[in-house]
Amino acid sequence: MIRPDPFAHSVITSGAFRCLECGKCTAVCPISRYDRGFSPRRTVGRAIMQRDESLLTDDRLWACLTCLKCMQVCPAAVSYSDLTLAVRAEAHRVGQAPLCTHGEVLHSWMHMMADPELQQERLGWQDGQELRTSEDSDTLYFVGCAPYFQVQFGPIGVDAEAVPQSTVRTLNHLGIEPQVLADERCCGHDLLWEGDVEGFMRLAQLNAEIIKASGAKRVVTSCPECARALKVDYPSHGIDLGVEVLHLSQVVASALTEDNETSGAGVGNGATPGSQGSATFHDPCRLGRHLGVYDAPRTAMRELGIDVLEMPRNREFAECCGTNGWSHCGAANKHVQTERLREAKATGAEVLVTGCLKCQIHFRCALQDRQMGADTRIEIRDLSTMLADALDRHAEAETEHAGIEGE
Repeated sequence: MIRPDPFAHSVITSGAFRCLECGKCTAVCPISRYDRGFSPRRTVGRAIMQRDESLLTDDRLWACLTCLKCMQVCPAAVSYSDLTLAVRAEAHRVGQAPLCTHGEVLHSWMHMMADPELQQERLGWQDGQELRTSEDSDTLYFVGCAPYFQVQFGPIGVDAEAVPQSTVRTLNHLGIEPQVLADERCCGHDLLWEGDVEGFMRLAQLNAEIIKASGAKRVVTSCPECARALKVDYPSHGIDLGVEVLHLSQVVASALTEDNETSGAGVGNGATPGSQGSATFHDPCRLGRHLGVYDAPRTAMRELGIDVLEMPRNREFAECCGTNGWSHCGAANKHVQTERLREAKATGAEVLVTGCLKCQIHFRCALQDRQMGADTRIEIRDLSTMLADALDRHAEAETEHAGIEGE
């Protein structure tokens, strides 16, 4: 078949023609391990063979987690994720779409938020909370879709609103009163990675307008997918926000280590290892392999006295949470999630902590299966809630200590 120029260009720029057909990508692919019908190498070959129209209608096109594990081992440096984006965009152009989970509710929200006339009520998560925000702060907190997730995933034990609440509490402990936007939209990450570039661009342009109008110099997000979209995908699609984009863990780690090194009396100074319990950290793909942020979450937890117990597969070798983009979630995905939960439980840590709310949702969803054994049962928390609670306890201890000294 005849491909449009953008697709052909992406096949070339992704390095697909350099593929050596060694199969290393398939060997490390989490999905290929449980679904023998899926193979990154085979997808590359079919994309190169431009007559293979069936690739665009193959349901397994949407099976890829875009976790980047394949790219780490590719000796030819093929950018499989770029190729996946291009093929999915072409599939979307000809009317193909993945099988969406959760009855397409989440995708409907994304498309609704792309309407510039939409009037939202998205700041309700602040009600009843002692949170300090500002209308002209240099720091803007990009909340993401957490308030909407509360509605959908509350029944499985996900307290999604606790994430933005804890993020602002954490920033307040660091002396930061961030801006929050009443008319912020979904970052568009999921639409982009499922081939809906047009929908992604509408959301990106709306967000760019309000972020620039805020006057903020940096944007902090508690969601790695938002961080990836704002920092990488917006600029690559011609939208320059003109601000620094950071994940919450980077802000906290930097503040704690800087305070402790310069004054010896920083926010977390004096916290002894293990004084705040033990945790094992799950590296979200977008935060880790996509953005290269590995040390910050661990540094932040350790500075606050949390004992970090590592899983055998961690940092750049960490396993994915098993699902991406709210689509194509099946038996292979559940196997990946179960395997990761067992790995976390085996560390002996009290809590599995992840810096991505969607990872928590996927793990909690897997635990709804009654056949899941005790070897997978572990408390799951978002990094923001873990940090906020640790900072609260530290502040209380400091207040109590100051009171004793004043007697």
